[in-house]
This record gives sequence, C-alpha cells and structure tokens, in this order.
Amino acid sequence: MLQHTHTTAPNQFIEAGGIRFAYRKFGKEEGVPLLMLGHFRATMENWDPSITDGLATRRTVILFSNTGIGLTSGTTPDTIAGMSKDAVLFIEALGYQQVDLLGFSLGGFIAQQITLDRPDLVRRLVLAGTGPEGGQNMQEYTPEVTIAATTEVPSLENFLYLFFSPSENSQNAGRAFWERRHLRNNDLEPASSTGVLIAQASAIGKWGIPNPALPRLKEIKHEVLVVNGNNDIMVPTINSYNLFQHLTNSKLILYPDSGHGFLFQYPDEFVQDVTQFLNKK
Repeated sequence: MLQHTHTTAPNQFIEAGGIRFAYRKFGKEEGVPLLMLGHFRATMENWDPSITDGLATRRTVILFSNTGIGLTSGTTPDTIAGMSKDAVLFIEALGYQQVDLLGFSLGGFIAQQITLDRPDLVRRLVLAGTGPEGGQNMQEYTPEVTIAATTEVPSLENFLYLFFSPSENSQNAGRAFWERRHLRNNDLEPASSTGVLIAQASAIGKWGIPNPALPRLKEIKHEVLVVNGNNDIMVPTINSYNLFQHLTNSKLILYPDSGHGFLFQYPDEFVQDVTQFLNKK
C-alpha cells in the first residue's frame, strides 16, 4: 500500500525527453495503474479527492501535469497529438508497460490519441465529459461559455455555470465539490498560465473541426466506458453518444440533472461505475 492520499501525496518529479514532469502517486500498489488526464486549464489541484481516493482503494492512482502545466517544465503543445506524445513519454519514464486511462474533457481527447498512437500501452479507457475528434459543436462556444471558461482567475460562480446544471441540487453539489478540491493545503501547483490557456484552446479548436464520419474511432478496439452528464454545455452530450455509437467495444452512462461536472456531482456513483468497469474480468 502506498501510504498517501489525495491530500498528502508528495509532489514527485521525473525527467523524460527534456521535460521535468510533476506527478503524485497514491493508492493500492497492485494491478494496472490508473492515469488521470484532466480538463482545460486543470492542474493536479482540480481533481476531486472523493474520486481519486475512492479509486485508489483498489489500484494505484497517478495524477500528473503535462508539459508546461503547473510544476512541469516546458511549453505546452498546441495540438492534441503533441500533448499525447508528451504523456506517453511520462508513462514510459515511470516504467509501466500498460496503464488504464481516465480522460476528462480535454483529457479525454488526449486519452483517445494515446490509445490510437500506442494501443499496446493502454488496457482500458474511461472517457468522461469528452468527445471524438471532429465531433458536434466542439469548435465554437457561446460567448457566455467562452468568457466563463477563459477568465484569468476562475471563480466559483463561473465554475458552477460551466460544470453544473441550474437546479438547486446540482448547484449545491458544485459548492460541495469546490470545498473538497481545496482540502489539500500544502505543496500546491500554481494555476495554469495564459500560455497554457492559449495552447490548449488552439488544440481544442483543431480537434473540434467537424468530421461527421468520425473515422478513427473504429481503430480503438479497447474496452471503453463513456460517461457524461445529461446536458453538458462544454462538450455537448451528443458527443458521448457518438463515441458510444462508433467505438466497437463501449458502454455509455449518462447521469441525471447534471452537466460537464457530473463526476463531481455524483462522486460515489462515478467511483462505483469506474471501479466496476476497470475490475471486470
């Protein structure tokens, strides 16, 4: 057993390809490790301890910051392919022959690309609040969403608007998550820079160029769990259905009265669903 949790795991560093990657590792040291790939502008501080600690009861959980993010050196690539390449460098530097991937939002784009580029390196794949390359309404956003997502210092109000439904239950769940994500109070990563925002926004724009055929999804033969809220305004929920329809070996779960942050709204159910998927024989 790794004697740490989300709030106590120390920052660790490893070098690969001229990049000094920052990461945290905790949980049960057995089986296939789970690498978490975060959303737009996210650092390791943006994950929910209820989720990461819940998943870590059955496996090793690895959080990391990709190139140029948080405490990791280098310049953030402006393509999903570039981000994927750097993530593979990190995985190989840790010495793993195979990992499970949980990609949330932008992280889901990267997880798909890793699986396409290095299918041997991935066992199972969880795609949360994300969409395929060339998906629907993934390139342009309403002014309200754009302003809220690109504010220099993200506020609780912007977060509640972007990640949760307007209902009282969903908004209360969002506030509860906001408190949980600030439980860690030492060795914190700095927020993502403006350079990261610009590079990631460019990569998202390129990934979202429409292509109704979604040709590459058929290449992914792995078992995939696709999960989302029933009304995601960041990566429209129809894209989760499209992933499910085009992936050859997938399961789809949609959570009620929820948006992009469905996993933070239903952390216990999400952990249960992901654990059942990753543990299946």
